Amino acid sequence: MSEIVHVAAGALIDDLGQVLLARRNDHAHQGGLWEFPGGKCEEGETPQAALARELREELGVEVTACRPLIRVVHDYGDRRVWLHVFRVEAWEGLPHGVEGQPLEWVEPAALKDYSMPAADRPVVTALRLPDTCLITRSEGDAPELVLGHLERGLVAGVRLVQFRVFGIGEKERWRLFSQVRARCREADALLLCNSAMGIEGVEADGLHLSTRDLRRLCKRPAGLRWLSTSCHSPDDLCRAGMLGVDFALLSPVLPTPSHPDAGLLGWTDFAQAVEAVNLPIYALGGMRPDLRETAWYHGAQGIAGIRGIAP
Repeated sequence: MSEIVHVAAGALIDDLGQVLLARRNDHAHQGGLWEFPGGKCEEGETPQAALARELREELGVEVTACRPLIRVVHDYGDRRVWLHVFRVEAWEGLPHGVEGQPLEWVEPAALKDYSMPAADRPVVTALRLPDTCLITRSEGDAPELVLGHLERGLVAGVRLVQFRVFGIGEKERWRLFSQVRARCREADALLLCNSAMGIEGVEADGLHLSTRDLRRLCKRPAGLRWLSTSCHSPDDLCRAGMLGVDFALLSPVLPTPSHPDAGLLGWTDFAQAVEAVNLPIYALGGMRPDLRETAWYHGAQGIAGIRGIAP
């Protein structure tokens, strides 16, 4: 059985939104690859304590503000790595390679161009995604309400939107989609179209699969920049991972006005489900901006919702 190694790593984010990478020593495990700075947790040491110690030893900095980003489990054959990754947004000192390791500040979109250990790939995805996802109001027969709701979300800083409306014909749906797409592009927000809309994901920035479509597909659709999906169980999440989606929405976590009698996950079951997959997962169901931090500390990328995100 492979040795289990717990590792803490930090994604340092500077004022320009760039992420710090360090190159591994050529003679180390996974030598020559770029990685997020960090190292092994010592016996009895929490991941956050290990992070602070490792960044002090490797970069000469003292962490002053960080929060969980994602946890990844990867089996390299000779060892099984549990990677606890933190988003580090404040520190004291100037990061430098204390051990002589090369460092480089990289735009999040360019991280995918660097050769990195396999365990870091989901981390790259998490760093490219915002912490809040807005789902459009579904009342397509009142487009002014849909657009007003979208605008409130964008003004509040939302940069990930899922287009999902019902109750209108194809022509009207395309017209509304075009308006939503134009506004998202102006705000530099990612727009994914729900697969139930009959609009190809290539018309947006990507496609969001309904749970029904997730369960019927056998492989990832081609030609998509981003692919996400709705999930309601650990089995759905496992299928999403096998399909190769980029991220998922898991629900319902808390009660919602639209589905008050739905079986709820709660935060404990949500956290357990998230641990089983190496994907950024948004908590959906009863979410509000003040629950974002709670979601992070239960393993979530962030929160997703409709009215609770942009009242």
